[in-house]
Formats: sequence, C-alpha cells, structure tokens
Amino acid sequence: MKFTETNLKGAYIIEIERIGDERGFFGRQWCQNEMTRMGLNAKIAQVNTSLNKEKGTLRGLHFQKFPYQETKLIRCIRGRIFDVIVDLRPDSVTFKKWFGLELAQDNYKMLYAPDNFAHGFITLEDNSEILYLVSQFYHPEAEAGLRWNDPQFSIEWPGQVKVISEKDKFRPDFDENQYLNTFLNK
Repeated sequence: MKFTETNLKGAYIIEIERIGDERGFFGRQWCQNEMTRMGLNAKIAQVNTSLNKEKGTLRGLHFQKFPYQETKLIRCIRGRIFDVIVDLRPDSVTFKKWFGLELAQDNYKMLYAPDNFAHGFITLEDNSEILYLVSQFYHPEAEAGLRWNDPQFSIEWPGQVKVISEKDKFRPDFDENQYLNTFLNK
C-alpha cells in the first residue's frame, strides 16, 4: 500500500501496490499493520457499499456527530466517482477546507478520511459502486451533514447533479457556532 497525504492533514490517498504477471495482479487493499504503522485508525466496525444507478448522482456531505465520529476508507469498485472530504476539525489549520479525488474501478486508489471529516461524492458514470470501510457502527441519531453546495466550502463538483436526496438537497447553511456547540459536544 502506498500512502500520500492530501492537503488536509491526516487525510490520505492510498494506492494498492500491484504485483503483476501474465495472470493479472495481486495487491493489498487493507492491512491493519500498515495502517497502524502510518498512525491511522485501523479499526473496522462495518463495511458498507453504495450502488448508484445514474451518472450525476450526488450523495453527501455526511458525517456522524460525537461520540460516533467515523473514519472512512473509500474505494470505487465499479464505475467512477469524484470523492470529496471536508475537514470539520475546529483545531485544524484546514478547518472547513475540502479535498476531492477521482476514484475509479481501474485506478485502484482509496481515500482515507479521519474522524470529524464530512464525506460525499458524485458519480461520473452510471452504475458506480462504492465500498466503505468504516471505524464506527452507524447510529441514526448521530447522523448529520453539510449541504453539497454551501458557499462556505465552495466545492468544485464536476458535472451536473441529476439525482440527490431531498435531505441532502435542502440541508441548511453550515453554522459554525451550532457545529462547535452541538456536534462536537463532549
């Protein structure tokens, strides 16, 4: 596994190092030892999948509130997506900054998003399927999100949004004070 830190501290692009021959290749998609060696969260509580039938489907931006924050490792196993993470760590120099990356079935890249990051994506092809390794069990009462087009983040989404849930479409503008007082309430 090859680790490249993004412009958001603690968030990584992880590439599968492929060992190939005439049959194809073999590579490690997950290794607890390598994740730990890099100082990353190596806990996996769930493995989730998302199938998106239509190009232009947007999901996100989602996160879980304290104390159920999720670390995610995201990979597109069929089709192509533009994957986005937003740093929601108030003590981070990149607080409210975003990073985006194309993940595709044939580029063998994954995006590692630590706790207190929001995550979302838009599909670039029909029938795109995403696989998530998640550090925390899902808790519906802790579900939260940011609006995909909130001007505070100025995310540059490629292509036109054609399919989006009502919940994601109409989330309110990000309120930093509410976030700090409610979502990170420790």
